Amino acid sequence: MEILVCVKQVPDTAELKADPSGTSLNKDGVPNIVNPFDKNALEAAVQLKEAHGGRVTVLSLGPDQAKAALKECVSVGADEAVLVNDPAFAGSDAYATAHILAAAAGALGAFDLVICGKQTLDGSGGQVGPELAEQLGIPHVTSVSKIEAAGETLRVHRETDEGDEVLETGFPALVTVGKSINEPRFPSIKSKMAANKAVIRVLTGADLPGLDQTKVGAAGSPVKILKEYLPAKRQAGLKIKEATNQDSALKLVDHLVQAKLI
Repeated sequence: MEILVCVKQVPDTAELKADPSGTSLNKDGVPNIVNPFDKNALEAAVQLKEAHGGRVTVLSLGPDQAKAALKECVSVGADEAVLVNDPAFAGSDAYATAHILAAAAGALGAFDLVICGKQTLDGSGGQVGPELAEQLGIPHVTSVSKIEAAGETLRVHRETDEGDEVLETGFPALVTVGKSINEPRFPSIKSKMAANKAVIRVLTGADLPGLDQTKVGAAGSPVKILKEYLPAKRQAGLKIKEATNQDSALKLVDHLVQAKLI
């Protein structure tokens, strides 16, 4: 089974600060990490490889520093890592990103299954996976919590607000996964040392025959970001804990009366 996993290096959102301009976030000095949901996607791919054989390729769109994230992926089971890096791709939104990844996937060859994290830590849009599937012309299932492959059939469990759905489709297909599907493994010292020596294949726009240059970068992105900001901090709530439940209830009523809520 040939599996493609799309990963993204993202800033650790716990370290983000507002830019003084008020129109963006200051990412200077913020550590970069592998998108947590993408770690689950990679673990799912490696488990399928271990069960059915094949290869796992990780693909990322980003700057040169994203090689560190790809090497981390190699340390936990990826067989090949590919970085798509081109200045023309800067500012790409979800649609443009999906177009670039689709062109890269086409240049790399045929894959039986594409696995993506259901969303990224920085954007949380959850759009790239489905849009990538549409541009590849293959079926997709989102929010998958279990993957089973049997012959020519892919069976998945999909999480919904009403419970799990069990769906079947053929190959090739794309699924997006969340944290409920597995617990990503940790690399060993030996695998980390080997991954540090891994050669990361780099592709540019010139290496992607199926790429439409009018659909990439800020100019080719339908979505324009007007402002980025951190949400305002909320005041801590009032905790009421009196000697008895009755006293707590009376104090709660008193506060509600003072707030003119009752």
